[in-house]
Amino acid sequence: MSQDNQIAANLKELELNSLLEVTEAINNNLPESSLYKIYHFTLLANLKVKKLALFVMEESWESKVSFGVKPEVCEQMELSAFESLKQTSAIDRNSEVSEDFEYVIPVLHKNRLLALVFIADVSSSNHGGSSKSPTTFLEAITNILIVAIENKKLARKQLEQEALTRELEIAKQVQLNLFPKSLPNTELLEVAAVYQPHHNVGGDYYDYVSINPHEFMVCIADVSGKGVPAALMMSNFQASLRTLVRQTTDLDRIVQELNYQLVHSGNSDIFITFFVAFYNRKSGVLNYANCGHNPPILVDDEGRLSLLEKGTTVLGMFDPLPFIETAQVQILSDFQLFAYTDGLTEAENLAEEEFGETRVQERVGAHGKGSAASLNRQMLASVEQFREGKPYRDDITLLSVYLKHDR
Repeated sequence: MSQDNQIAANLKELELNSLLEVTEAINNNLPESSLYKIYHFTLLANLKVKKLALFVMEESWESKVSFGVKPEVCEQMELSAFESLKQTSAIDRNSEVSEDFEYVIPVLHKNRLLALVFIADVSSSNHGGSSKSPTTFLEAITNILIVAIENKKLARKQLEQEALTRELEIAKQVQLNLFPKSLPNTELLEVAAVYQPHHNVGGDYYDYVSINPHEFMVCIADVSGKGVPAALMMSNFQASLRTLVRQTTDLDRIVQELNYQLVHSGNSDIFITFFVAFYNRKSGVLNYANCGHNPPILVDDEGRLSLLEKGTTVLGMFDPLPFIETAQVQILSDFQLFAYTDGLTEAENLAEEEFGETRVQERVGAHGKGSAASLNRQMLASVEQFREGKPYRDDITLLSVYLKHDR
């Protein structure tokens, strides 16, 4: 065997060994960092490549493997000029990288550019006079590696998406379980609610609790976050509220305890706006506290509107609360209470004008003495017409209470 043929045979064996090594590493599901290291040392030690720089497109171009060139060369390379390449190309002598590299190899998968490999000092004499390009095997092994890594990324993203979907389904179910299974709808008391989520899992909550035959509680809340953390936080909030309501109707104590639990929950970025009211038929007194929530609207039997604004700031931000002022309203006649979350007032039309509190108050005032459910329907119809097809920015929750005194 001639010396050239022996060199070619040795090189062929090195190439096959390199291919087997990289393939075995891929099959063993090694992490991406290990695959890049194997690629690095395989090319450097076995195939005698003198200069190489591998860039992979993540969020932006990232240098993954380089040798034979100074680090600052890779840091300063402008790659946009090479992003349209479809095949291995010799680098133009006028290019800024021509002093360091001879060829650039694009790695594509389904016509999408995944990586760029810059090389130099790849001697064709190593191929024993073969007509095969000196970059042929390098192209093959790089394609195998990069496509395998891309498939790992896609598989990982798919698993993450499936896990997220499962989490969202759980969070959605958790949130739906927060809402009361039924609301009173009698001649003397009607409570109606509408929940219209903007995301799969929103951050709104409403509740009704019958404390005794003469007294009940209604509330509405909006958590600052979304998704799983918000749903879990609201679930804990509901459990705490219902536990407290079984123990006391003292609003000052309830609000301070809820705030304390939120502050010390470990979720410092999550806050809750909250409105809660207790009504006692015997005394005719409505006790309420508004914790940074959009002011609910109280309509008396004469059609007069008042905003229920007294209370404190949002819960979960300060401990102790900087101030708290619960309020009492003496109601001796029929009344209607309308509460909502800010997704209603922040709904925009095509001119980017918000629906706003004034329109909400006008719609409530114009409703008259209709049912609680009809008020909710009319309010949603108004905001639907107003937004002119523009998507909602947030969840919308409406809670209406219509109470008649027993004559």
